[in-house]
Amino acid sequence: MDAWVWWLIAAVGLGIPLVLTAMPEFGMFAVGAAAAAAVAALGGGLTAQVIVFVVVSTALVLVVRPVARRMRTQRPEHRSGVDALTGRQAVVLERVDGSGGRIKLAGEIWSARALDASASYEPGDQVDVVEIDGATAVVM
Repeated sequence: MDAWVWWLIAAVGLGIPLVLTAMPEFGMFAVGAAAAAAVAALGGGLTAQVIVFVVVSTALVLVVRPVARRMRTQRPEHRSGVDALTGRQAVVLERVDGSGGRIKLAGEIWSARALDASASYEPGDQVDVVEIDGATAVVM
């Protein structure tokens, strides 16, 4: 069997753990093995094949891995549920003061109270949601 076939078998063999374990390093080694298979198919000697495998695999690990790590740590924060409502704007439906009221927040009607007990907001006013306390939005 030709050397390039062995390199392709190695590339597939390295691709299997990539899929099973989600470790991208195996994929980088698989690409190195595929590059070595190309060198073997073009008639390169065993030394050239091994050098290409090592250089391509190492280059991918040194370049792609830090970029992937940086992208993973810079991922934007995704808030859900009531955490996603904090910081949004709402419209006052019924007068909101320190003792209560109603607002329309994210298409739903919520009970609300003012953050500052002495403040009050009239129907139609825009308010900012500071926090969600149980089923009550605290606004200002």
